[in-house]
Amino acid sequence: MTALVIAEHDNRSVRAATLTAVTAASQCGGDVHVLVAGWNAADAAAAAARIAGVSKVLLADAPCLADGLAETVAEQVLAVASDYTHIFSSATAYGKNILPRVAAKLDVAQLSDIVKVDSADTFERPIYAGNIIATVKSSDAVKVITVRSTAFDAAPAQGGSAAVENVAAVADAGLSQFVSREVSKSDRPELTAAKIIVSGGRGVGSADNYTAVLAPLADRLGAALGASRAAVDAGFVPNDYQVGQTGKIVAPQLYIAVGISGAIQHLAGMKDSKVIVAINKDADAPIFSVADYGLLGDLNTAVPELVAMLG
Repeated sequence: MTALVIAEHDNRSVRAATLTAVTAASQCGGDVHVLVAGWNAADAAAAAARIAGVSKVLLADAPCLADGLAETVAEQVLAVASDYTHIFSSATAYGKNILPRVAAKLDVAQLSDIVKVDSADTFERPIYAGNIIATVKSSDAVKVITVRSTAFDAAPAQGGSAAVENVAAVADAGLSQFVSREVSKSDRPELTAAKIIVSGGRGVGSADNYTAVLAPLADRLGAALGASRAAVDAGFVPNDYQVGQTGKIVAPQLYIAVGISGAIQHLAGMKDSKVIVAINKDADAPIFSVADYGLLGDLNTAVPELVAMLG
């Protein structure tokens, strides 16, 4: 029994979400291999080889793999898939774009967004916005699986000494073309990796107020900024701030929800946070039912007072 993890990388380093996929793969009980598909990606392959628990790294290096186009990367996965009983990726946009194509070509059912490995053929995953955990047993010869990163500890990035094996790169699938990439840059921590998150909802009132009230608190705590779907739909912040079922799934050490009512869609994305603090003027807001600490009051007064108390 051998599992293959599809590495998410930038051709130089491996992203943190891949480390949690390695942890999930290792819990199936066999060897874990990592596929690095890219261009001039030797550094990324070397980083993957240092991950604890990885026994082999496959490096497919070709210009057509440089930008991680899903159609071509999926063909690369299929080219080596016959050697594996399990194929894993993180449940990020990257993994969600590639593995459904792989599952379809292999004619197997994908196991999406798993949060626990019970055995080599049995896994747990959330359904109904996380209100129910389904236990799924797969009889497919190859299990194709995406992993919810917040549900597993990251494998140590150092300590491994896997061999790197070059594999033949597939030809360009010719179905898509890379045009451009716009990357948002911020001095704040990445939302899905942050230990502290300050999120705002519709109750914040406006984009200007979101910045004026929440940014000082986030700056003081060294936190990432997030938002509910209502705040994103209202145009307070860009959609990459969104936390929730249709946004990003987070599980920080501290989650501060400001002016967020606590709709099911939002709770599905943050209820695994270690400590949840809610600030809201509505005593009946559902967010208080999941909060470890609740502050009932006007956020425009409460948040600045909190910032002042933090010194």
